[in-house]
Amino acid sequence: MDHFMEEVVVKQRRGLNEVLYMLSNVMMVVMALFGMMLISLLFGEFNVIVLVLTLLMLGGAAFLFLRKDRLRTEYEYTFTNGELDFAQVFNNQKRKSLGTMRVQNVEAFGPVDSNSFRKMINMQGLKRKNWFLNRDAALYFFYYQKESNRTMIVCEPSDELVTLIRKYLPRGAYQE
Repeated sequence: MDHFMEEVVVKQRRGLNEVLYMLSNVMMVVMALFGMMLISLLFGEFNVIVLVLTLLMLGGAAFLFLRKDRLRTEYEYTFTNGELDFAQVFNNQKRKSLGTMRVQNVEAFGPVDSNSFRKMINMQGLKRKNWFLNRDAALYFFYYQKESNRTMIVCEPSDELVTLIRKYLPRGAYQE
């Protein structure tokens, strides 16, 4: 029997992010219009200050256009027969694959509020990847070594996903 589960993690309290998203849209338009007005001043008489302001306004508008979608970030966890895929989704449009992990290669897995997490988090040379949005959610960690690189992934799977993951873990990997 195949085991498959897909889960999308969204931010619980996203009121501030929505306000910032709308504000960035407004600021992007205002900066672009102001930059275009400054370009018309450059045609009359060349001025270095006006040129710098024009470049700053148009550059700021372009930066907001490219980065505003990051305010609406979601994480997607896909579990398929012992493999866990991680992806980051921006504004339900752009998807960035974060990686795939075989659960049987995990050395330790458990809740973040466990003693084993506190011991491992202070290890030398540990790369920590935070793939969660809600700090007050039930967070879990995966610890594994690949080519002498120590990595810890912290995420927020549901109880159902944790149950599926535990079925594929090697003996003794679950830490309470």
